[in-house]
Amino acid sequence: MDRDERKLTKPLEVIGRYKYALLVALLGAGLLLWPSHTAPAVEEQGPSLPAGAMTLRETEEAMESILERINGVGRADVMLTLHSGSELVLAEDTTLRYRGDVQSPDDYERSSDTVTDSGGVVVTQERYPQYRGALIVCDGGGSDAVRLQVIAAVSALTGLGSDRIAVVEWQGAAADSGLGQK
Repeated sequence: MDRDERKLTKPLEVIGRYKYALLVALLGAGLLLWPSHTAPAVEEQGPSLPAGAMTLRETEEAMESILERINGVGRADVMLTLHSGSELVLAEDTTLRYRGDVQSPDDYERSSDTVTDSGGVVVTQERYPQYRGALIVCDGGGSDAVRLQVIAAVSALTGLGSDRIAVVEWQGAAADSGLGQK
């Protein structure tokens, strides 16, 4: 009987020794099993731009606002031209069927289906717009120092080289500021 009692107390000793570790493990398992809040179903309208993406006009307006804060720029108007717009690459499930020998098939057929999940289509990659050029018309465009600052700022924001950025003075800006008077 001594042996039977020992068998019963041994598991209790183990539980007593590791009670905190077991408690943490049980709490973790409970949290994993806890039902999570599910987002309401979203109507599938095809791929849309991510929440942080801006349209071309919004980008131009944001750049105008930033450039106008640079000392000497004054009012600014920005025009960006695109080489390619933003694009979402969707996940596809592609099937290829051969007829005849695999090495030299008589014919083959390829089919692709867009992969979807509960939230809509699955996006594998987001390609941001590539800019072709930028034109900035500003009050301070006649100053070399201002032009240099604006070119550096626009280059940093768009990735364009300085040869693709034109900064010119606003029509009548020199006369408005008294610079055109002798």
